[in-house]
Amino acid sequence: MNLQSIKTSVLKFIKDEEGLTIVEYAVAGGLITLGAVAAFVTLGGNVATAITSLGCAVKGTTC
Repeated sequence: MNLQSIKTSVLKFIKDEEGLTIVEYAVAGGLITLGAVAAFVTLGGNVATAITSLGCAVKGTTC
């Protein structure tokens, strides 16, 4: 391999934007996953509170 072919390969690598697209998709996927986890955690807490309230109402006690 000579110096000119190395230079050409390096310039081709620098101008390649395909890798950037993969990184963007990875970041977007991570943000979507983070949002879904946060939603499920919040929803889980609200559901647990509602079930506890229903259980207390059925028993006739206060919680």
